[in-house]
Amino acid sequence: MSTEDTTAVPVRAQAAPSARPARLGDPLPRELLDDGERLTREQLAELQLDRLRATLRHVYDHVERYRRKFDEAGVGPDDCRSLADLSRFPFTTKADLRDTYPFGMFAVPMADVRRVHASSGTTGRPTIVGYTDKDLSVWADVVARSIRAAGGRPGHRVHISYGYGLFTGGLGAHYGAERAGCTVIPASGGMTARQVQLIQDLRPEIIMVTPSYMLTLLDEFEKQGIDPRTSSLKAGIFGAEPWTEEMRREIEERADISAVDIYGLSEVMGPGVAQECAETKDGLHVWEDHFYPEVVDPFTGEVLPEGEEGELVFTSLTKEALPVIRYRTRDLTRLLPGTARPAFRRIEKITGRSDDMIILRGVNLFPSQLEEIVLRTPGVAPHFQIELTRRGRMDHMTVRVEARPDAGPEQREAAAGAIARDVKDGVGVTVDVEIVGPETLERSVGKLRRVKDLRRS
Repeated sequence: MSTEDTTAVPVRAQAAPSARPARLGDPLPRELLDDGERLTREQLAELQLDRLRATLRHVYDHVERYRRKFDEAGVGPDDCRSLADLSRFPFTTKADLRDTYPFGMFAVPMADVRRVHASSGTTGRPTIVGYTDKDLSVWADVVARSIRAAGGRPGHRVHISYGYGLFTGGLGAHYGAERAGCTVIPASGGMTARQVQLIQDLRPEIIMVTPSYMLTLLDEFEKQGIDPRTSSLKAGIFGAEPWTEEMRREIEERADISAVDIYGLSEVMGPGVAQECAETKDGLHVWEDHFYPEVVDPFTGEVLPEGEEGELVFTSLTKEALPVIRYRTRDLTRLLPGTARPAFRRIEKITGRSDDMIILRGVNLFPSQLEEIVLRTPGVAPHFQIELTRRGRMDHMTVRVEARPDAGPEQREAAAGAIARDVKDGVGVTVDVEIVGPETLERSVGKLRRVKDLRRS
């Protein structure tokens, strides 16, 4: 893909260096919109097709894996004459990146790669992703756009508690916040007591963090005798793991902030692929000038009409180092028309994945169903873990839930009984429930590991 392509990246919004910090919730001034946000739906579709055709040609010419997959499917870059023609092209999966580990899917020489990141690798060999100078600039632009959509303005202070390093969250948020004209506090993850102190001392307006770690921070505020509602925080941008509306309500009520969702994954870019807008909180607007979304039947691969739930698939439109064609995210959602940003379609908040569905003694269930039950149970924190084992010929589930620090033995026992009863009544399966001490369940890069499947170990 030629770096001479002047349509590849919208001109980013510029902020005056002396800009006075606005208050969160203020209307977004038109001068802070970038060129992509000013497109009509018709202009966007024309731009998408141009970029899609260029990306298909780029990967066919420079990535042997794609060239072989396209040839086997009997399609080539010139066969894409409309956006609908994308459905003729084969999917990309995580297996493609793992089979070509580490750099086999890169579409530029390594001399042109300025940074690499990697997935956590918790389910196998990590996937390695790369970025050119231009890719990093686009990434900063879309995260900056996301921060503005969440209510952030030039001059706001942003406390970043995503992990830094190979994980895309920390550095992705960092450069996006700087691009948005914000002041960055790069706290990273861990040292929870110190993070609370930093928030108290440096007084950020915005925090970017996983929702589960935000709950840990709120617990620490209260442990220190500080009401989190009195902090300087006004908005939270939460991502990197699924979370429910019940968790949003708990965070907003306990912290007195506006909580919005950010979406991304390393294979597609990192955080900033889609963002929930503070003024509507009705799903995440996909930044479609850079990432083309489809929703497909997770079993047949058939493209589903707008509004039907299925598996989210992305094609990158401007990436140079690691373009992806029809990448299967395994995330379950549906596409809806745009609202706060009318040109960009929305995806519903993602609360489950097609590969996270648990089949227990013939009953299908998702961790999000258990989260809803845990969140409404007194005496326990919203931190839980599912352990799957076998007892004889039967699958068995144990749900471990962290107690709140002030919960006594009687309240813990009552909570275990209530959760077991609600799972039986609401989901239809019998499970064991164990209430464990606060902050005892395994976490990785700020995320709680939801499911431990020991049935084959």
